[in-house]
Amino acid sequence: MLLGLIAGNGRFPFLLLDAARAHGLTVVVAAIKEETDPEIDARAAADPNIRVHWLSLGELSKLIETFQREGVTRATMAGQVRHKQIFSSIRPDWRLAKLLLNLRTRNTDMLLGAIAKVLADEGIELISSTQYLEPLLAQPGVLTTRQPSEDERKDIAYGRTVARGIAGFDLGQTVVIAAQACVAVEAMEGTDATITRAGELFRTLDTGDTTLSRSLTVVKVAKPNQDMRFDVPVVGVPTIETMHRAGATCLSLEAGRTLIFDRDAMKGLADSCGIAIVVE
Repeated sequence: MLLGLIAGNGRFPFLLLDAARAHGLTVVVAAIKEETDPEIDARAAADPNIRVHWLSLGELSKLIETFQREGVTRATMAGQVRHKQIFSSIRPDWRLAKLLLNLRTRNTDMLLGAIAKVLADEGIELISSTQYLEPLLAQPGVLTTRQPSEDERKDIAYGRTVARGIAGFDLGQTVVIAAQACVAVEAMEGTDATITRAGELFRTLDTGDTTLSRSLTVVKVAKPNQDMRFDVPVVGVPTIETMHRAGATCLSLEAGRTLIFDRDAMKGLADSCGIAIVVE
């Protein structure tokens, strides 16, 4: 049985690739030149049931032709394609250019939803990126040794309200909170850059004001109508590393709609840094 994999950046494509192979699937990878880790070629060289085809961001026709030539009728997206690529590196072919011209807005939901429809019209069903990775979905509870403090709980409650509001507009899925005030909101730059920006901003504040908590809480949510085929919230060890550098002490995630990569390593690092991780 064949599965098409549209691979973005990071470890997500490799985890999905391993899970699909564990299910006995042959995987045809559409690797994006501007995003995908070249290590994907080494995986293909070591496994005859992995076939990699490289294409540039914007080559929608080539993607379709590649999958059709390989006999792919089911595909999934895994790995981030940085939002800013839509406005910089992308050089759309005629099919994608036509699609972009017909979009009301160029946010993630609109763009990927339109691409999914084009694929479906060509006989390629786009399936959930979590279908083979359900064990990695966050489950309710406190994942770390340290429980969140009362102040962090208040920041989580406030942060969820703000994060769900911006997620509903498809602006981003992460906010950074301190003392029930919003320090940073995610937009096109991505989660890690948002956390870093919050840390830099917070360090410029007057530390003589003892009424303001000196720690940051990161709240990450799914969109209200999250399409699990793409743009699923993801966290892992790099998230905790970034939080530690920024001075953040608590991470809040949404149960059942967030993927956690390297859970044990992530928990161990969070414990060593004194960071609480809460899933609700």
